[in-house]
Amino acid sequence: MSRRRSDAVVVTMPRLVLREFSDDDFAAVHEHGSDADVVRFLPWGPNTESDTRATRSRAAAFRQEGPRRHDDFAVVLRAEQRLIGGCGLRVAEPDSREGFIGYALDRRHWGRGYATEAGRGLLVFGFQPGGLHRILATCDPANAGSARVLEKIGMRREGHLREHVWAKRRWRDSLLSAVLQREGRAEPVIQ
Repeated sequence: MSRRRSDAVVVTMPRLVLREFSDDDFAAVHEHGSDADVVRFLPWGPNTESDTRATRSRAAAFRQEGPRRHDDFAVVLRAEQRLIGGCGLRVAEPDSREGFIGYALDRRHWGRGYATEAGRGLLVFGFQPGGLHRILATCDPANAGSARVLEKIGMRREGHLREHVWAKRRWRDSLLSAVLQREGRAEPVIQ
């Protein structure tokens, strides 16, 4: 999955649009990134405004890579054109044809299937022709909601990684899930 650095992507799902972040998104990005409940199971946050600026700056630098290996998307409600979170796909080594997805949504939008819909959009984006063979995700074992999302998008649990990530001053375990291209499913529109 190799794209030129100028290629912008929009993934249109039934209720969501996944698009690149813009400078106008800062307030909404910072709002969910600074919420302790939203980032409770994530290795980062809660963010200060400076942290959010640095994160957005790094993401902008990744967009200039060629070929791109980091795709970060704003998760936007189609009907309202309101940003409700972020998600992304990372490719460590292009030759491996393996990617890693993640997502974080404003807690006011939890429990409505938006993380599942965004996850499906990431899979279809990653599995487009000539793309990835395998997509992985990890989540904290205590994060039952995220584990359910991964299952709903067709990922299979492959393992429990002990003390997998150093986050918030302690070692944390992760559940590892993955899906192969031939197992992925969804019908978004990629532009």
